[in-house]
Amino acid sequence: MTEFAPDAGFRKNRKLKDALLQHKALSKAGLSERLFGLLFSGLVYPQIWEDPDIDMEAMELQPHHRIATIGSGGCNMLAYLSKGPASIDVVDLNPHHIALNRLKLAAFRLMPDHADLVRFFATPGVKTNTAAFDRFVAPGLDEATLGYWNGRDMYGRRRVTVFTRNIYKTGLLGRFIGAAHVLARLHGVKLAGMTQARTMREQRQFFDDQIAPIFDRPMVRWLLGRKSSLFGLGIPPQQYDELASLAGDDSISAVLRYRLEKLACHFPMNDNYFAWQAFARRYASQHEGPLPTYLKPEHYPAIRANAERVTVHHLNFTEMLAAKPAASMDRYILLDAQDWMTDAQLNDVWAEISRTAREGARVIFRTAAEKSIIEGRLSPAIRDQWVYFEERSQELNIRDRSAIYGGFHIYGKKA
Repeated sequence: MTEFAPDAGFRKNRKLKDALLQHKALSKAGLSERLFGLLFSGLVYPQIWEDPDIDMEAMELQPHHRIATIGSGGCNMLAYLSKGPASIDVVDLNPHHIALNRLKLAAFRLMPDHADLVRFFATPGVKTNTAAFDRFVAPGLDEATLGYWNGRDMYGRRRVTVFTRNIYKTGLLGRFIGAAHVLARLHGVKLAGMTQARTMREQRQFFDDQIAPIFDRPMVRWLLGRKSSLFGLGIPPQQYDELASLAGDDSISAVLRYRLEKLACHFPMNDNYFAWQAFARRYASQHEGPLPTYLKPEHYPAIRANAERVTVHHLNFTEMLAAKPAASMDRYILLDAQDWMTDAQLNDVWAEISRTAREGARVIFRTAAEKSIIEGRLSPAIRDQWVYFEERSQELNIRDRSAIYGGFHIYGKKA
């Protein structure tokens, strides 16, 4: 178990700085990167924003598979455990995400039953959640993780008390969604009204009548023209540029409007927990809609039984793989991290992926733009080891309920 500094800020987090900073400090781009880094050094994703069901279809997980993934909010690595893989190595550069991933794993191992997990992770306003943490989870945590959750937030409250309120209203993403709700209210729209839709036709009508016109408002178009406006989504300057390339001469608001339209209109509300987080800032109550995949009752026994198969590292992907033997891994999940990378960083991580990949290995990732980020950027010696499953990638991208990415990509190791 790799140790981490639970309160390391951006200035002290060398790994995070190395991943984010590509320009001189006093340049316009450099200032933008550093502002994003300061925001990104706190909790960013209380919920991971990639659809784990699509991931698992793409990976075709088998019990012998050894997985390497980026942690983020920890939801997806737990979902993967429902397939009983041999092992999962989780990496993240953000110590807040490390603490959240380790808490979720411990809760599955130590909470008495499935209902306790749903109360703790999916039900806002449960005042007994702190007591449940102290009684069941805290004794099984490592010292650093326990110190994090017993530590104090900016208001002097124990961090773990966020689970007695609503953790999904916190973190950089949670605050961004909250700001979007405020902006919509200023234009006379209550976004939570989407949750009242009972059919996809009603969802479409609410979006067209209430939400879509907001994107044409001058203030909104101006705001979305600033790179910093999307920092709250965890979108760094480099990824904003990818989105802007799709807009062409039009405002980036057109791109974001299409992505939100997909989230709002392409999937029924009773089957999309991502939409519930966007429009209600919570998960659906019983009988209203779905739980996230990792909290569905049918997956609970397998996840609980397999939780010990996960190791969480405060490392970057390349560092973690460098310590692995050759031909020892089967599945790699890079989220959207490559959108941030330089050519040198891309080649470094793919060199380690290629070295450690067993025959039949697969890599999956998402991109802000539609095209694969690695094409034309990897060295031929590395790229020639992999085949791109383009048709399957496009098929699954259409069905990705999280809806915010332009592309979903699958690569397989050549025999």
